[in-house]
Amino acid sequence: MTPTSPPPTGPPQAGVVRTKIPARLDRLPWSRPHWMILIGLGTVWILDGLEVTIVGNISGQIAKPGSGLDITQAQIAGPGAALYVAGACIGALFFGRLTDRFGRKKLFIITLAVYLAGTALTALAWTPWWFFLCRFITGFGIGGEYAAINSAIDELIPSKHRGRVDIVINGSYWLGAAGGALLTVPLLNEFSTGVGWRLAFGLGVVLGLVILLVRRNVPESPRWLIIHGHTEQAERVVGGMERQVERETGDRLAEPERSIDIHQRKTIGFGEIARTMVTRYPRRTILGFSLFVGQAFLYNAITFGYAQILTKFFGVDTYTGYYFAVIAIGNFLGPLILAPLFDTVGRKPMIAGTYILSGVLLLGTAYLFGQGHLTATTLTACWCVVLFFASTGASSAYLTVSEIFPMETRAMAIAFFYAIGTAVGGITGPLLFSKLVETGRPGDTALAFVIGAVLMIAAGIVALLFAVKAERRSLEDIAKPLTAAS
Repeated sequence: MTPTSPPPTGPPQAGVVRTKIPARLDRLPWSRPHWMILIGLGTVWILDGLEVTIVGNISGQIAKPGSGLDITQAQIAGPGAALYVAGACIGALFFGRLTDRFGRKKLFIITLAVYLAGTALTALAWTPWWFFLCRFITGFGIGGEYAAINSAIDELIPSKHRGRVDIVINGSYWLGAAGGALLTVPLLNEFSTGVGWRLAFGLGVVLGLVILLVRRNVPESPRWLIIHGHTEQAERVVGGMERQVERETGDRLAEPERSIDIHQRKTIGFGEIARTMVTRYPRRTILGFSLFVGQAFLYNAITFGYAQILTKFFGVDTYTGYYFAVIAIGNFLGPLILAPLFDTVGRKPMIAGTYILSGVLLLGTAYLFGQGHLTATTLTACWCVVLFFASTGASSAYLTVSEIFPMETRAMAIAFFYAIGTAVGGITGPLLFSKLVETGRPGDTALAFVIGAVLMIAAGIVALLFAVKAERRSLEDIAKPLTAAS
């Protein structure tokens, strides 16, 4: 259905249900149920930011004698980071398929539990192979979270708010990053070498358990329920949200005119999902791949390796958390300030603009670093400016792939682009970055910056060509469901 098409007329076909649930969800004003969704689901990125930043900032401490682990900082920033990302890629594909099959809510509970188990076991690590295994398990859970959470967010949030909410939620990663960076400072200075880093992981588990309790109150996606034959449950969820909105506002909600006819099916074959992405939407597939490769290389390389840069080139060891906290704040302010523009100025100019501008600024940073003109403080300031735009662009990548493909493929599409893009940029990035930094030559590290910059600029150019004008449009208008009746 297009935005101007009339509602279906006449009785629905046999085996088809006519529903107004998408239109009813999109016409809701912002209210308490949406705050619950934002808090319950958005907090996963805080956990991810906390997790990755803790590892990046305590890598020097874990590598010291007496930590309980015979491991080097380069092993943590290189193979350790790559295994975490590999686990996230595999977890995204594995849980993404299950999310489309069994529902959003079941999977965003299960994946959080896997993350908690991996983090708790990391705190008990006594040998490098166990540490690496636990990093893989933790990433496995986090990767599954991306598919389940982004699907649920976009399907529950009204269309006029979807862009800004999705961008801010994905950007909240950096709240966790700032918290993790600041958390490592007292833990590493007030406790012994072998205790402080273990407590850091333990506190991440405590936060995750609190989030798990809140998340239990987030409903299943009514869009998923109606397509998979759970009509009554879908009506209960939407009806409950409507009644709560009416109680808050004191006004009765108008009944939307638009409806859609759906062939209810329990499963959608993987072959049909693949054909949809490659055959029906090839330009959108190129767009998703480009956006994820660019941001994955930049962010996984820098996130895992920034502490290594501070230590190697500027002699900063124990207090790397302070520098990273400053960067994290800049990263969060970008999505927070720029997010509303994705619903007003539009997706295409904002996605392309944030990618290209961050790449150009990063090229300037690479030149200054390679020429030896930067200190730890000025390098951090440069990164704050670069990542103000880059973090907004990276958040828009998740928004893009979660809204431009049909409902039945949404979680798998997120998982596919996250896994493929992150495998290309997120695994090779930390490995290449750590090797270049380890040489101790500024020119080698500047080269890593240049590679990240070029990939971001290239992705921005692809967005100029292929990005979809999805602002304020229903998901069913952007990509017709595979189960929609003609």
